[in-house]
Amino acid sequence: MSIPLVNSIASWFLKKRFHQIELFLKYPNEVQNELLFSLLDFAKHTEIGKQYDFNSIKNYKTFTERIPIKNYDGWQDIIERSRLGENNIFWPTPIKWFAKSSGTTRSRSKFIPVSPESLEDCHYAASKDLLCMYLNNNEDSQLFTGKSLRLGGSKELYRENGTVFGDLSAILIDNMPFWAEFSSTPSNKVSLMSDWEHKMQAIVNETINENVTSLAGVPSWMLVLLNQVLETTGKSNLLEVWPNLEVYFHGGVSFTPYTNQYKNILPKRGFKYYEIYNASEGFFAIQDQNNSNELLLMLDYGIFYEFIPMTLYDTPKEKAIPLGEVELNVNYAIIITTNAGLWRYKVGDTIRFTSLNPYRIKISGRTKHHINVFGEELIIENAEVALKKVCKRTKAEIVDFTAAPIFMDGKAKGAHEWLIEFKTPPKDIDYFTELFDNALKALNSDYEAKRYNNLTLNKPTINVARHNLFYDWLKQNNKLGGQHKIPRLSNTRTYLEALLKLDS
Repeated sequence: MSIPLVNSIASWFLKKRFHQIELFLKYPNEVQNELLFSLLDFAKHTEIGKQYDFNSIKNYKTFTERIPIKNYDGWQDIIERSRLGENNIFWPTPIKWFAKSSGTTRSRSKFIPVSPESLEDCHYAASKDLLCMYLNNNEDSQLFTGKSLRLGGSKELYRENGTVFGDLSAILIDNMPFWAEFSSTPSNKVSLMSDWEHKMQAIVNETINENVTSLAGVPSWMLVLLNQVLETTGKSNLLEVWPNLEVYFHGGVSFTPYTNQYKNILPKRGFKYYEIYNASEGFFAIQDQNNSNELLLMLDYGIFYEFIPMTLYDTPKEKAIPLGEVELNVNYAIIITTNAGLWRYKVGDTIRFTSLNPYRIKISGRTKHHINVFGEELIIENAEVALKKVCKRTKAEIVDFTAAPIFMDGKAKGAHEWLIEFKTPPKDIDYFTELFDNALKALNSDYEAKRYNNLTLNKPTINVARHNLFYDWLKQNNKLGGQHKIPRLSNTRTYLEALLKLDS
């Protein structure tokens, strides 16, 4: 099939889909409201539906009064019952698949239910929309002349009671139609290998002779793979390996710390980077414009959204609001109700709205991964933007980082302690620290106030980590690959102390 024909077929699907997208762009709150009540109606005969009498909920106010907001710990017991084979607990369709992700206070891992509806109407629908939006914005694209290099997780089977768990990416790969494998590389067999280090080399061996036109995966782990490609082939950049490479679809962690490293190995003018916002719980937003770091919130994937201002999060005044009440540039925690049976569920991510017409967002961090020991409200977005600015000025490159508070001890003031692994270290770490401190002050007025004349906070301390420290820590904790990531910021010193111990 010729590429013009493929693009024409894609354009036809795009026009059909755009009619639906235009509907939620024009009537976002109506679409969300209708979605909520369709979810309630569909699940009214489940155990949860009967417990909260979904059938009698006729408005949003009653919905919020009757159904409590919970995190995974609040859902864990009934999800475990579902994993053991019980049906119709929180969703009427039998749930076979569970996406495994990093744990909570009560358990090592979370097992997020993935229903047939969420698989088709959310995750796969989003993948189609992403391609359609990209092709619509890039009519001369040659995407379909080659293959997409996808980097996902590994699969393990939960062997009893007919249920299966694994990384979300593995679940998606395992359920894809057979013809989809022809447009992707590596093969499903290699993609689902469980030994991460062996899998990385297997992917390199299987893909270096393919015509790869796009990349898809988490930036941190994709960078490890791509550097391994260069090391294996002896090439200086990826375009010498894959000359037709034109776009990288990325998500999972912020791209900001890795921008310069990708530009170094992909020195192609006009190369495209498209961000997505997906999680085990659902696919939430897609970059719908070239050269933009704003994501369009997708409102018809079977997910009803609510938001808690972070100023109220985990306080006695905590209250969720619907989409129609959000404001620009306020940091919100996301609450979702989904077509996999999660009801008023705390995802654990924070976002802020950059546009209200249409609703576009930026991911600002995690509800737990911030530092606010001294009232400084330092979030991941602040740290990543500041580090990017300072690295550009000092010509440094960062592999990974984490930070934690230095607690006040008697008369000693508090501070923040950073552990940074550099690919290219700065020539003067003291100068780097000074620039970084000033960049944080410029980005965060609360941090600036606490740093004024060293009133509450002293100047940050930066430790330079040894080569491969963070990789070794992830390996030691069985967290290589997939969606696993380093906790960037923490209100405790748990992660930092473990890393420092490994670094010594």
